[in-house]
Amino acid sequence: MDALTLTNENFEHFLSGGSLITLVDFWAPWCGPCKLMSPVVHELAQTMNEVQVGTLNVDDFPDIAQKYNILSIPTFLIFKQGQVIDQFSGTMPKEVLAARIREYLS
Repeated sequence: MDALTLTNENFEHFLSGGSLITLVDFWAPWCGPCKLMSPVVHELAQTMNEVQVGTLNVDDFPDIAQKYNILSIPTFLIFKQGQVIDQFSGTMPKEVLAARIREYLS
């Protein structure tokens, strides 16, 4: 499954994914580091079946970004049962991002 494009209309429903771990990538089209991470995020969405992955354009939905205090991008939030359990920013290799997510899968 590919990463879901998140909006005001589907964000809260997406977070209520039951017991699944959810990764949200906060990004913007003008952000160079975001462009580097985009293929990594989409690849993980396709290979990590036990994780929901969504992307949110902070320019289009600044109210959601503000709610989660997103001050720099790319920022990644990991949710479990709708609650933020981890937050980190910047670029990283796919293996590092995958390992960070796997910490919460057990």
